[in-house]
Amino acid sequence: MQVTIFSWEYPPRIVGQLADHVRELAMQLVKNDVKTFVVTYHDYLTGQYEEPEGVKVYRVTNPVRTHIGVLTWVLTLNQEVERAAANIYYNVDKRLDLIDVHDWHFIPAAVTLKKALGVPFVFSVESLEEHRSHGANSPFNMAIKSIEWLGMYEAAKLVVKSEWMRDEVYRLYKVPLEKVKIIPSKSTHWMRNILENYKSVSGGTLSK
Repeated sequence: MQVTIFSWEYPPRIVGQLADHVRELAMQLVKNDVKTFVVTYHDYLTGQYEEPEGVKVYRVTNPVRTHIGVLTWVLTLNQEVERAAANIYYNVDKRLDLIDVHDWHFIPAAVTLKKALGVPFVFSVESLEEHRSHGANSPFNMAIKSIEWLGMYEAAKLVVKSEWMRDEVYRLYKVPLEKVKIIPSKSTHWMRNILENYKSVSGGTLSK
């Protein structure tokens, strides 16, 4: 099985809890014989690096240096994420099973790769714009919400960590509940549930 993870933060770049969560996920996937690639961002540590545990990390930087906000930063960075992920796809002879996108930042890249290369993706929802900026409906906030909606519409499955988040995803975006998988990160069968979800997305035909 071959999986690429998208995350806008990954050690040594730690902004919040997501970085350590994604690293633990990647390491556990490798332990379960999943060939795991991580595409992430860093200001200057760019290129490919294989960690001692076997995770292959591709760090990209933004080709545009000056931005008026996080939205333009994200949208211009996505082209580099697409490029790195496409290189991975061709380097593994087009046998990439899926992409796991953590949070909204790299949803545009995942959708592009789905349309262009036929690689399905999972949207792992960490937070929602409505919660980060409660009640905010400026063009900026609505643009981020539209990216979240796009991810939920185009993703094969959504992964959330609680029943509360599942209900919020349904309340705010009307995502069919059967599309949403609750997988608490501290649960006993966390990794088994992750792998079962990946298998359901890849159609049960996993790369060997």
